[in-house]
Amino acid sequence: MKKIALVTGATSGIGEACARKLAENGYNMIITGRRTERLEAIAAELHALDVEVLPLVFDVRDREAATAAIQGLPDEWQEIDVLVNNAGGAWGLEPEYEGNYEDWDTMIDTNIKGLLTMTRLVVPGMVERDHGHVVNIGSVAGDAAYGGGNVYCATKSAVKALSDGLRIDVAHTKVRVTNIKPGLVETNFSVTRFHGDKDRADGVYKGIQPLTGADIAECVAFAVSAPEHVQVAELLVLATHQASGSVIHRQ
Repeated sequence: MKKIALVTGATSGIGEACARKLAENGYNMIITGRRTERLEAIAAELHALDVEVLPLVFDVRDREAATAAIQGLPDEWQEIDVLVNNAGGAWGLEPEYEGNYEDWDTMIDTNIKGLLTMTRLVVPGMVERDHGHVVNIGSVAGDAAYGGGNVYCATKSAVKALSDGLRIDVAHTKVRVTNIKPGLVETNFSVTRFHGDKDRADGVYKGIQPLTGADIAECVAFAVSAPEHVQVAELLVLATHQASGSVIHRQ
Protein backbone atom coordinates (compact mmCIF):
# COMPACT_ATOMS: atom_id res chain seq x y z
CA MET A 1 0.00 0.00 0.00
CA LYS A 2 1.32 3.43 -0.94
CA LYS A 3 2.22 5.90 1.76
CA ILE A 4 0.38 9.20 2.12
CA ALA A 5 1.95 12.64 2.28
CA LEU A 6 0.16 15.91 3.06
CA VAL A 7 1.71 19.16 1.84
CA THR A 8 0.28 22.54 2.83
CA GLY A 9 0.65 25.54 0.56
CA ALA A 10 1.05 23.27 -2.45
CA THR A 11 -0.15 25.70 -5.11
CA SER A 12 3.27 27.25 -5.79
CA GLY A 13 6.94 27.42 -4.89
CA ILE A 14 8.43 24.99 -2.40
CA GLY A 15 5.09 23.40 -1.58
CA GLU A 16 4.29 22.61 -5.21
CA ALA A 17 7.81 21.24 -5.73
CA CYS A 18 7.51 19.04 -2.63
CA ALA A 19 4.17 17.68 -3.83
CA ARG A 20 5.66 16.81 -7.21
CA LYS A 21 8.77 15.20 -5.76
CA LEU A 22 6.90 13.08 -3.22
CA ALA A 23 4.43 12.00 -5.89
CA GLU A 24 7.35 11.02 -8.12
CA ASN A 25 8.60 8.93 -5.20
CA GLY A 26 5.29 7.07 -5.06
CA TYR A 27 3.37 8.85 -2.31
CA ASN A 28 -0.35 9.34 -2.61
CA MET A 29 -0.79 13.06 -2.08
CA ILE A 30 -3.06 15.31 -0.05
CA ILE A 31 -2.38 18.84 -1.24
CA THR A 32 -3.80 21.97 0.35
CA GLY A 33 -4.00 25.59 -0.70
CA ARG A 34 -6.27 28.58 -1.05
CA ARG A 35 -6.60 28.70 -4.86
CA THR A 36 -9.10 26.14 -6.09
CA GLU A 37 -8.27 26.23 -9.80
CA ARG A 38 -4.52 26.06 -9.23
CA LEU A 39 -4.87 23.22 -6.73
CA GLU A 40 -7.04 21.21 -9.09
CA ALA A 41 -4.62 21.78 -11.97
CA ILE A 42 -1.69 20.50 -9.91
CA ALA A 43 -3.78 17.53 -8.75
CA ALA A 44 -4.46 16.61 -12.38
CA GLU A 45 -0.74 16.75 -13.18
CA LEU A 46 0.16 14.59 -10.19
CA HIS A 47 -2.44 12.00 -11.21
CA ALA A 48 -0.33 11.43 -14.32
CA LEU A 49 2.42 10.10 -12.02
CA ASP A 50 0.22 7.12 -11.17
CA VAL A 51 -0.64 8.24 -7.65
CA GLU A 52 -3.89 9.18 -5.98
CA VAL A 53 -4.37 12.87 -5.18
CA LEU A 54 -6.79 14.57 -2.82
CA PRO A 55 -6.90 18.38 -3.11
CA LEU A 56 -8.23 20.26 -0.07
CA VAL A 57 -9.02 23.95 -0.44
CA PHE A 58 -8.56 25.88 2.81
CA ASP A 59 -6.35 28.48 4.44
CA VAL A 60 -4.26 27.13 7.32
CA ARG A 61 -5.10 30.35 9.20
CA ASP A 62 -8.73 29.20 9.31
CA ARG A 63 -8.64 26.66 12.12
CA GLU A 64 -12.27 25.64 11.69
CA ALA A 65 -11.83 24.96 7.97
CA ALA A 66 -8.59 23.06 8.55
CA THR A 67 -10.21 20.97 11.28
CA ALA A 68 -13.23 20.17 9.12
CA ALA A 69 -10.99 19.16 6.22
CA ILE A 70 -8.70 16.86 8.20
CA GLN A 71 -11.37 15.34 10.41
CA GLY A 72 -13.50 14.77 7.33
CA LEU A 73 -10.87 12.80 5.42
CA PRO A 74 -12.17 9.57 3.88
CA ASP A 75 -11.03 6.45 5.73
CA GLU A 76 -8.46 5.56 3.09
CA TRP A 77 -6.75 8.96 3.50
CA GLN A 78 -6.57 9.18 7.28
CA GLU A 79 -3.26 7.43 7.93
CA ILE A 80 -0.90 10.22 6.93
CA ASP A 81 2.76 9.17 6.84
CA VAL A 82 4.37 12.53 6.05
CA LEU A 83 3.18 16.03 6.93
CA VAL A 84 5.02 18.89 5.21
CA ASN A 85 4.16 22.15 6.97
CA ASN A 86 5.09 24.45 4.12
CA ALA A 87 2.34 27.11 4.01
CA GLY A 88 3.84 30.43 5.04
CA GLY A 89 5.42 33.59 3.80
CA ALA A 90 6.81 37.03 4.51
CA TRP A 91 4.92 40.29 4.19
CA GLY A 92 6.69 43.65 4.30
CA LEU A 93 10.27 44.67 4.98
CA GLU A 94 9.78 47.78 7.10
CA PRO A 95 11.64 48.53 10.33
CA GLU A 96 9.87 46.95 13.29
CA TYR A 97 8.77 50.35 14.62
CA GLU A 98 7.06 51.09 11.29
CA GLY A 99 5.59 47.63 10.66
CA ASN A 100 2.13 46.97 9.28
CA TYR A 101 -0.20 45.34 11.81
CA GLU A 102 -1.99 43.30 9.17
CA ASP A 103 1.31 41.98 7.81
CA TRP A 104 2.31 40.95 11.33
CA ASP A 105 -0.98 39.13 11.88
CA THR A 106 -0.72 37.34 8.54
CA MET A 107 2.79 36.08 9.25
CA ILE A 108 2.06 35.00 12.81
CA ASP A 109 -1.25 33.38 11.89
CA THR A 110 0.21 31.50 8.91
CA ASN A 111 3.80 30.71 9.82
CA ILE A 112 3.19 29.85 13.47
CA LYS A 113 -0.46 29.24 14.24
CA GLY A 114 -1.21 27.54 10.92
CA LEU A 115 1.72 25.18 11.43
CA LEU A 116 0.52 24.46 14.96
CA THR A 117 -3.02 23.76 13.78
CA MET A 118 -1.89 21.23 11.16
CA THR A 119 0.49 19.59 13.63
CA ARG A 120 -2.26 19.30 16.24
CA LEU A 121 -4.63 17.75 13.69
CA VAL A 122 -2.26 15.23 12.09
CA VAL A 123 0.37 14.20 14.62
CA PRO A 124 -1.92 12.46 17.16
CA GLY A 125 -2.62 9.81 14.52
CA MET A 126 1.09 9.39 13.89
CA VAL A 127 1.75 8.93 17.60
CA GLU A 128 -1.07 6.40 17.87
CA ARG A 129 0.33 4.41 14.93
CA ASP A 130 3.93 4.87 16.18
CA HIS A 131 4.93 6.01 12.70
CA GLY A 132 5.20 9.26 10.78
CA HIS A 133 7.36 12.18 9.77
CA VAL A 134 6.75 15.92 10.21
CA VAL A 135 8.76 18.24 7.98
CA ASN A 136 8.55 21.92 8.85
CA ILE A 137 9.78 24.43 6.29
CA GLY A 138 11.69 26.94 8.37
CA SER A 139 14.32 29.39 7.14
CA VAL A 140 17.86 30.61 7.61
CA ALA A 141 16.00 33.68 8.90
CA GLY A 142 15.15 31.64 11.99
CA ASP A 143 18.83 31.52 12.97
CA ALA A 144 19.49 35.27 13.10
CA ALA A 145 17.52 38.41 12.31
CA TYR A 146 18.38 40.62 9.35
CA GLY A 147 17.42 44.18 8.51
CA GLY A 148 13.69 44.53 7.96
CA GLY A 149 13.10 40.86 8.73
CA ASN A 150 12.07 41.37 12.37
CA VAL A 151 8.65 39.65 12.60
CA TYR A 152 9.29 37.18 9.76
CA CYS A 153 12.56 36.14 11.41
CA ALA A 154 10.71 35.77 14.70
CA THR A 155 8.15 33.45 13.12
CA LYS A 156 10.86 31.26 11.63
CA SER A 157 12.68 31.20 14.98
CA ALA A 158 9.38 29.92 16.32
CA VAL A 159 9.34 27.19 13.66
CA LYS A 160 12.74 26.03 14.90
CA ALA A 161 11.58 26.05 18.54
CA LEU A 162 8.34 24.26 17.67
CA SER A 163 10.24 21.64 15.65
CA ASP A 164 12.66 21.06 18.52
CA GLY A 165 9.82 20.92 21.03
CA LEU A 166 7.79 18.46 18.98
CA ARG A 167 10.86 16.27 18.51
CA ILE A 168 11.17 16.09 22.30
CA ASP A 169 7.47 15.40 22.71
CA VAL A 170 7.51 12.43 20.32
CA ALA A 171 10.91 11.01 21.31
CA HIS A 172 9.17 8.00 22.88
CA THR A 173 7.74 7.10 19.46
CA LYS A 174 9.08 6.43 15.96
CA VAL A 175 7.68 9.75 14.73
CA ARG A 176 10.45 11.90 13.25
CA VAL A 177 10.64 15.71 13.00
CA THR A 178 12.74 17.66 10.51
CA ASN A 179 13.24 21.41 10.20
CA ILE A 180 14.39 22.39 6.69
CA LYS A 181 15.93 25.88 6.67
CA PRO A 182 16.33 27.34 3.15
CA GLY A 183 18.22 30.47 2.26
CA LEU A 184 17.44 32.40 -0.92
CA VAL A 185 14.88 30.44 -2.94
CA GLU A 186 13.47 32.03 -6.09
CA THR A 187 9.72 31.52 -5.82
CA ASN A 188 6.76 33.87 -5.42
CA PHE A 189 8.07 34.57 -1.90
CA SER A 190 9.56 38.00 -2.62
CA VAL A 191 6.62 39.09 -4.77
CA THR A 192 4.41 38.41 -1.75
CA ARG A 193 6.81 40.22 0.60
CA PHE A 194 6.70 43.34 -1.59
CA HIS A 195 2.93 43.14 -2.09
CA GLY A 196 3.13 42.33 -5.79
CA ASP A 197 6.04 44.59 -6.78
CA LYS A 198 7.74 42.20 -9.24
CA ASP A 199 10.63 44.54 -10.10
CA ARG A 200 11.55 44.97 -6.44
CA ALA A 201 11.18 41.22 -5.88
CA ASP A 202 13.51 40.42 -8.78
CA GLY A 203 16.19 42.57 -7.16
CA VAL A 204 16.42 40.14 -4.25
CA TYR A 205 17.98 37.53 -6.55
CA LYS A 206 20.12 39.89 -8.64
CA GLY A 207 23.73 38.82 -9.00
CA ILE A 208 23.35 35.40 -7.40
CA GLN A 209 22.03 32.03 -8.51
CA PRO A 210 19.39 31.28 -5.88
CA LEU A 211 17.98 27.95 -4.86
CA THR A 212 14.79 26.65 -6.46
CA GLY A 213 11.73 25.02 -4.98
CA ALA A 214 12.93 21.76 -6.53
CA ASP A 215 16.21 22.01 -4.60
CA ILE A 216 14.32 22.17 -1.31
CA ALA A 217 12.00 19.36 -2.38
CA GLU A 218 15.08 17.17 -2.88
CA CYS A 219 16.09 17.89 0.72
CA VAL A 220 12.61 16.97 1.96
CA ALA A 221 12.72 13.73 -0.03
CA PHE A 222 16.16 12.94 1.40
CA ALA A 223 14.96 13.42 4.98
CA VAL A 224 11.82 11.31 4.66
CA SER A 225 13.58 8.52 2.77
CA ALA A 226 16.19 7.95 5.49
CA PRO A 227 15.94 4.64 7.37
CA GLU A 228 13.45 4.74 10.22
CA HIS A 229 16.21 4.81 12.84
CA VAL A 230 17.72 7.94 11.20
CA GLN A 231 16.23 11.34 12.03
CA VAL A 232 17.45 14.34 10.05
CA ALA A 233 16.63 16.86 12.72
CA GLU A 234 17.66 20.03 10.92
CA LEU A 235 18.97 20.91 7.48
CA LEU A 236 20.31 24.36 6.52
CA VAL A 237 20.37 24.83 2.74
CA LEU A 238 21.99 27.88 1.15
CA ALA A 239 22.93 29.04 -2.32
CA THR A 240 26.66 28.66 -2.92
CA HIS A 241 27.29 32.42 -2.68
CA GLN A 242 25.14 32.87 0.43
CA ALA A 243 26.85 32.45 3.80
CA SER A 244 23.98 33.43 6.12
CA GLY A 245 20.68 35.24 6.10
CA SER A 246 22.47 38.56 5.64
CA VAL A 247 25.80 37.70 3.95
CA ILE A 248 25.40 37.28 0.19
CA HIS A 249 28.07 37.70 -2.48
CA ARG A 250 26.56 39.16 -5.63
CA GLN A 251 28.40 39.13 -8.95
